[in-house]
Amino acid sequence: MTNRTIEVEPIAYVVGGRVEPTDDYWGGTRAIIRIDSNRFTSAATAGLEDFSHLEVIFHFHLTDKTDLNLGARRPRDNPDWPEVGIFGHRNMRRLNWLGVSRCRLLKVDGLDLHVEDLDAVDGSPILDIKPWFAEFGPRGDVYQARWTSEMLVDYFAPARDDTAAR
Repeated sequence: MTNRTIEVEPIAYVVGGRVEPTDDYWGGTRAIIRIDSNRFTSAATAGLEDFSHLEVIFHFHLTDKTDLNLGARRPRDNPDWPEVGIFGHRNMRRLNWLGVSRCRLLKVDGLDLHVEDLDAVDGSPILDIKPWFAEFGPRGDVYQARWTSEMLVDYFAPARDDTAAR
């Protein structure tokens, strides 16, 4: 396999919402995905209002690049959970620092997409936006490791007063 560099450019940025990445309480977090008006016109969002959800690919721009572990680690450093490899987890410590989020589309206003439950923070570079098609959801039985449900019990719970979610 040959190492190749792939260059990507942000097409939008997150405006508002959270200012720091946190492990939980993303429920109800609202933000705007502001698409680059120097490259796109409102024609780029035509028809998007017919969808309830978006799939958003973004860059974890605030992640500490020295905290990369390509091997196995315990999720959230919890000793009760098993060590899992980088590809067995969805955390922000990834070689290419890419995140994928499925969020609710509340409103399309020209090049501003008003969203809820996007787990990217203010200023996050957006690399791609796709409408969610139900047909692209999982086919067949869906299962996952028990620790993931334990870990994510509060992930989309409403934000608490002591978080920076508002």
